[in-house]
Amino acid sequence: MSKTTEYPVHGAGLGYRRTLMDSLAGHRPSQIDFYEVAPENWINLGGATGRKFRAFSEQHDFVAHGLSLSIGSPEPLDFNFLKQLKKFLETHQIRYYSEHLSYCSDDGHLYDLMPIPFTEEAVQHVAARIRQVQEVLEQRIAMENVSYYARPSREMEEIDFLNAVIEEADCDLHLDVNNIYVNSINHQYDPYEFLSKMPGERIAYCHVAGHFEEAEDLRVDTHGADVIDPVWKLLEAAYQQFGVFPTLLERDFNIPPLPELLKEVDTIARLQAQYSALQDKQSVHA
Repeated sequence: MSKTTEYPVHGAGLGYRRTLMDSLAGHRPSQIDFYEVAPENWINLGGATGRKFRAFSEQHDFVAHGLSLSIGSPEPLDFNFLKQLKKFLETHQIRYYSEHLSYCSDDGHLYDLMPIPFTEEAVQHVAARIRQVQEVLEQRIAMENVSYYARPSREMEEIDFLNAVIEEADCDLHLDVNNIYVNSINHQYDPYEFLSKMPGERIAYCHVAGHFEEAEDLRVDTHGADVIDPVWKLLEAAYQQFGVFPTLLERDFNIPPLPELLKEVDTIARLQAQYSALQDKQSVHA
């Protein structure tokens, strides 16, 4: 399946974290093609840190992955935040914005990503809110398939809910292969079958990350460990099915020194080169 529109960025990416600022400023790795920030952590940030970020964002491609849009919440959208977000995206020339298909507020901030009920009513509610956000920001956005640990009021399967929201909202998909793997263990389904049903033509970019093994049948999506082999294999399957798309290493906790992170970025780049070459070869012989 080939994508019908251009990707906002290309290649292999890395999450831009404050603990990495000095390392990246002193050593700008050639294998990193783009960076990602959570806008909530940088909006209205001034002082020396704000200036450093502005200088860095002027020289590199960035995408933004939000934390507090709370797209599935019963509470009204925060239009003040959306105005700040739009200004932030414009100021730093952020190439794309995505969020979690979840919610994190209900009469106050819940400080966690809560699962949206897999119901037709929720599909309509969430899709309408996504369309509103796209209108305010004047751009398409992507929704990320999230990890979750409970399934309240389930009337349909996760994949059917995800596809229905994206189709109804006419938005893009932010693919997270680690979340597919984590959910496949926690909710006992085949991750490859789930992947095969995703709308590959709507992929904007992808996350790959590590997680914590709490028990044999429980994984916790921490972004605090190295990516494991089954998740790399799932990424390979995605490249094979959908073609090579931009992919970012997401690491939020237990962040190792930059050279260690670059080894995993190198793995992304190697797989992208491998499957790009394979697809080029197949095209020649088609």
